[in-house]
Amino acid sequence: MSDDKQDISNPIENVQSHDWNKERLAQLKQLMPDIFTNEGKLNINELKKVIDPQSVNEVERYEFRWFGKSNAKREAFTPTDATLIYDEHRSLNPTESQNLIIEGENLAVLKLLSKSYREQIKCIYIDPPYNTGKDFVYSDKFNQDKKQYWEDAQITENGYKIDTNTETDGRFHSNWLNMMYSRLLIARQLLREDGVIFISIDDKEVHHLRKLCDEVFGAENFTGQIVWKKKTNGNNMGYIPPVHDYIMVYAKSLENVVEDEFGFPITEEYIKKNYSNPDNHPKGLWTTMDLSANHKGPHFAIENPETGATHYPSSGRYWVFNENEVIKRIKDGRIIFGKNGNTRPVQRVFLSDRINNRFKAETWWDKHGMNSDGTKELNEIFNITKIFDHSKPSKLIKNMVQIACSENDIFLDFFAGSGPTGQAVTELNQSDGGNRKYILVQLPEATDEKSEAHKVGYKKISDITIERNKRVVEKIIKEKKEAQPDLFSKKESEQEQLKGLGFKVFKLVKSNFPRVGFAPDPEKTQAENIELLEKYIKEKEAQLLTAFNKDELITEILLKNGFKLNYTLTPQSQFKYNEILHATDGEKETLICLDVTIETETMEHFKTHIDQKLIVLERALDTTKKWNLKHYMGDKFHAF
Repeated sequence: MSDDKQDISNPIENVQSHDWNKERLAQLKQLMPDIFTNEGKLNINELKKVIDPQSVNEVERYEFRWFGKSNAKREAFTPTDATLIYDEHRSLNPTESQNLIIEGENLAVLKLLSKSYREQIKCIYIDPPYNTGKDFVYSDKFNQDKKQYWEDAQITENGYKIDTNTETDGRFHSNWLNMMYSRLLIARQLLREDGVIFISIDDKEVHHLRKLCDEVFGAENFTGQIVWKKKTNGNNMGYIPPVHDYIMVYAKSLENVVEDEFGFPITEEYIKKNYSNPDNHPKGLWTTMDLSANHKGPHFAIENPETGATHYPSSGRYWVFNENEVIKRIKDGRIIFGKNGNTRPVQRVFLSDRINNRFKAETWWDKHGMNSDGTKELNEIFNITKIFDHSKPSKLIKNMVQIACSENDIFLDFFAGSGPTGQAVTELNQSDGGNRKYILVQLPEATDEKSEAHKVGYKKISDITIERNKRVVEKIIKEKKEAQPDLFSKKESEQEQLKGLGFKVFKLVKSNFPRVGFAPDPEKTQAENIELLEKYIKEKEAQLLTAFNKDELITEILLKNGFKLNYTLTPQSQFKYNEILHATDGEKETLICLDVTIETETMEHFKTHIDQKLIVLERALDTTKKWNLKHYMGDKFHAF
């Protein structure tokens, strides 16, 4: 049947009015695929959890279930009591770069980024801790009132302690799944509609990860499973020594990923290997492609006009063009019968017709860097042997960046480790002139006291993450200066050379604002709850009396109002009675004032400038001023 014939497979559907219920259900699945079953049916209980989590009291039951799953989902979508503060001393060229390195527990960090960077990330790569039965799993004890997490964190100079995950636990699969589930649910919110995620994993959890990603991203958005050869031999480990890992690839919405733009850029080496022009065709170099595919389509005989031979697609396959299109393409030479004219029909594809000049990434990666390359890289950067175990080679990550990211996209890695993702993005930008940005998140996990890293002063893994990317940038700058020293002779030229080279460091810390509500703990005695209430009241009072750090407070307020962390502040000299700053991240903008009192003259200004946005501290306003500002400015006024 030709492509232009009407599909009459469902005649009832063709005569009915538009099915709005079907469309709304499809929109709900696109927005929240995790509340649908593996068969694509809406799970009413999961929907109830979204609407009113407290009303659901369920028994875990079949689908893809494990102990703690429901709690992991609730934890994922529960707001965090944390914030981020800027660490100027560990940042590098912060005014020249929009790259971010964030030190902190990654689930809390993802929650904080989920408003500002929602649907902004083009690609995510993570190399989470593999579940060996001995490795750690991340702890989700970062809320203020959970087991003194913040108190412990404040007094631990050498890094956070991490929960252990041993065979004796009996639930180590569940622990690992809970850790991954909550983080993937939030990560999905950060991806653009055409965004993709790459996840490294080994044999132990690859089958669980596939099911987990089917639930979080939707099975229909499975993009591929790459087998990556990570070493040349398995060192006689196990019955069949492993020499590979996997890289799972999912799209947020595969239909929004442009297939022709998803792949490696065509190189001269690739052209030389795959293209030629044996018949001196005027359109230049060409190659051939299969004319059939395994999806349902046209099925008819194609006749060779020179020999009269007829050809059908192989069993289970169909032609990719309809009959009229095939005849047209045979006439203009875009379908040929082999180079000698008497074999099966194939497509002739000219290099000059390739719009995006990219080729597909296949599932077998044996020339994309190995573990030994990652180790060698780190040794050369730090001049220390074995400073970090199992670092992925930057070449491997460069391949993912090239496949999925255009020159201005944002790349996120929230299990940053030693920081190869930052190196990959930085070096790739230098080689092709791109302006990609990266966000790295790494827990300040303590390094082993016996390790080489600890001995030379790197007390936390996040110290290695930051130092590695600092040294990568410094090496590039040094090489630039040696190659063209005159470009660094003027400030303007130097700024241009440094553009994009560097990063801002932020740290996860306790919120500047005390909790806004108190709820007794049902597991504690009345006396213990009274003690907690008294502590809560003291914290509220302390906020009213204690001087605060304005820079840290501005960061928290803007971040929680949806501003990206690359915001800039400009003083507004027209205000004589209050210090007011103009904040913008390039997309959002607002005026912000952190004075403890908003003067009457300032308030009068905003009565007549209702087109401006304003954020102030709630404690700076009396009832009358607050009512007036809200009355005149409406939603453009916000008291924090």
